[in-house]
Amino acid sequence: MRIIGCGNRERGDDAAGILVAERLRQLGIQAEICSGQAADLIEAWTGSDDVIVIDAVVTGAPVGTVQTWDARQTPISSKTPPSTHGLGVAEAIELARVLGRIPARLTIYGIEGHRFEPGTEISPELNFAVEDVVRRVTNAASAIDVVKTCT
Repeated sequence: MRIIGCGNRERGDDAAGILVAERLRQLGIQAEICSGQAADLIEAWTGSDDVIVIDAVVTGAPVGTVQTWDARQTPISSKTPPSTHGLGVAEAIELARVLGRIPARLTIYGIEGHRFEPGTEISPELNFAVEDVVRRVTNAASAIDVVKTCT
C-alpha cells in the first residue's frame, strides 16, 4: 500500500494531507508527501496497486468533515469536490485513467478546509479530522497486512 499526503504547509488548511502523512510516519507507517500536482501524483503512485491519497478539499461541508471516494468506481467530474491545487488530485486521476496509469485500488480522503491564505494557521477543526484520517488509514493498512499474512 502506498500512502500519499498532499498539500502545502504554508497555506493553512492545505497542510491537512501533509499532517496526516507526518502523523502516520510517527506511528511507523510509511507515507509520502507530495505537492498534489497531477504529474507528481501520477509519478508517486506509479508501480503501486493500492494507493491512498489524502488532501484538503472545498465542498461547502463543515470545516473538518472527512469524505472518502473510491476513485476507481466514482468517475471524477465537475461535480466532484475540487482539490485546492490547480491541476490536482481530480485531474491526476482522470489523466492517469486516460494514460492507463491508475492504480488498481485508489482511495481518496478529502478533509474539508477553509483557511488557504499564505501564512495562515490550520483551522482548529482540522486537528480532529487529521486524527480521524490517521485512524482510518491505520485500520486500512492493518487490514491489508492481515490479508497478506493469511494468504
